[in-house]
Amino acid sequence: MTKNYDWIVIGGGITGAALAYELAKQGVKTLLLDPTPQPYQGTRYSYGGLGYWAGTTPLTRQLCAEGIDLHRQLTAELGAETEFRELPVLFTIPADTDPEAIAAQYRQITESVELLNPETVATLEPLLNPQAISGALRIPHAQINPIRTTTAYRAAFARLGGTIRAEPVQTWEWEGDRLIGVTTQVAKSQATYHCNHITLCAGAWSRSLLKSLGISLPIYFTHATGLELHGPPNLRFHHLIITALLQRSHLEATATQPDWATRWDQPGVELAPAILDPGIAQFPDGRILLGQCSHTLSDLDAPLDAQREEAKLRGAIAPLCPILAQQPAQWFRCLVAFSPTPLPQVGPVPGCNGLSLFTGFSNTLVLAPPLARHFARWALSRQDDVMDQLQPSP
Repeated sequence: MTKNYDWIVIGGGITGAALAYELAKQGVKTLLLDPTPQPYQGTRYSYGGLGYWAGTTPLTRQLCAEGIDLHRQLTAELGAETEFRELPVLFTIPADTDPEAIAAQYRQITESVELLNPETVATLEPLLNPQAISGALRIPHAQINPIRTTTAYRAAFARLGGTIRAEPVQTWEWEGDRLIGVTTQVAKSQATYHCNHITLCAGAWSRSLLKSLGISLPIYFTHATGLELHGPPNLRFHHLIITALLQRSHLEATATQPDWATRWDQPGVELAPAILDPGIAQFPDGRILLGQCSHTLSDLDAPLDAQREEAKLRGAIAPLCPILAQQPAQWFRCLVAFSPTPLPQVGPVPGCNGLSLFTGFSNTLVLAPPLARHFARWALSRQDDVMDQLQPSP
């Protein structure tokens, strides 16, 4: 069986779903492929936070502004609930850390920083232990339910005539030096899809898919672990709560040193010591995510000790929120893609006609929806002021 499309998007999480929807909105006949029927992995376990204040360059500030404007009307546009809400973030500062010094660092990014003492934090969030902190930073923020948002994107895409298939890519189809499609296989059934263009939105799997094409680009990933629980009704938080001493950017910088690039292609390698950024994210239905340990392991299916990971997570949360650390919970792990630069890997892949990337995001939920819109406009005209500034790094 062979079917023809204008565009194939590989990866059905929020990046792929948003891009497929925007392409279909432009009248592009689009196929969305994902090996699983549900949008799990990084989307499934995201905190849903919208850090629209966190742009550090003119381009990222522009996209942050576009992103929050888009999210504020996205439920109406997609015709389904995304659970968008204005929800401030509370960056907790450990008891042995100077709060004024931390506040000064954050004010280099945004002026909307309110420094709170422990007593005020306890008033705003009674479940937190004020003795575990020297203060906290409160910044305007927002949140969506990433699962419901992705589902809404996919449903709106289907209403526009888009096609969704839960099928893994097995082989690539070529015409000369141009990539023209893929062959998928489910059980004993194969299907071939031809197209004018393919975009990889497969997050951590983008690296291995590119490798199967003989292409090496700086797309990396962490194994992120956390706990998911549905707490009693009395467990209510009024902020997204994250440590102010975030270590993830340091982890990414360490694991992507230029001299270490080949280590990512070696099996069984840990690129940098694991880090733990304690955080609490609650959704309107009461679901709570606790996180987050991050590991830079070179294998997509690298083993992790679930009991040890859960103990580390509970130990990190216990001083800040003792009651939460004792609640029954389900341990989870997922893969989170990243790029070694502040910008994602978006645009045509050098040296591979017919292939482009849309992956490697930081601040994904804010940046991916407006960038998907820019990408779709570029797909028709090959002209877009934002896309002109984004090309996959060699």
